[in-house]
Amino acid sequence: MTGGALAALIRSSAAQRAGGPAERCELCASPLADDHRHLYDAGREEALCACPACSVLFAGDGAGDRQYRLIPRRRVKLPPVETGPLGVPVGMAFFVLREDGAVVAHYPSPAGATRWEVDASAWQEAVSRCPDLAGVVPEVEALLVNTARNLRHHWIVPVDECFRLVALVRREWRGLSGGGRLWPAVEEFFAGLAERS
Repeated sequence: MTGGALAALIRSSAAQRAGGPAERCELCASPLADDHRHLYDAGREEALCACPACSVLFAGDGAGDRQYRLIPRRRVKLPPVETGPLGVPVGMAFFVLREDGAVVAHYPSPAGATRWEVDASAWQEAVSRCPDLAGVVPEVEALLVNTARNLRHHWIVPVDECFRLVALVRREWRGLSGGGRLWPAVEEFFAGLAERS
């Protein structure tokens, strides 16, 4: 996730908490509802807020010419996925399949998202053990894993949910280990996934 995408999510969240102005479509500037859709901008590797009319334009193989892609809304709870071979150094990470077949892992941190490329054979092994991963849509969906604090969350989610989690971690982190606000906020985030799945 780029710094621009993260900054936009943080500004949006701060404006909503402060009762600030409503968000606007980043394509046509129309006011947006709270549950608006997002487009993935492949060139800038970030999510853009989109109104219903603009969302329709970029659905399927619409006007985006692969530059802009409508981020899907499906959330699929998975059985536990063995992520050790994927090289995850922490308990919370997400994995995005690229158009070229490479898989990039990210983990939220107080400085944003740290990323690294996953070994291709390790990803294929994960897919063989969890066939649902073969259906992850490149660039716009991710495998999201949270095994921190003995939890077992494994999901296929829209990539904008991952960006939202990165913004949440960055906003709530305090001290060396996250502080008292971070982990309840993370638990609330994953509870929300379950409610919306």
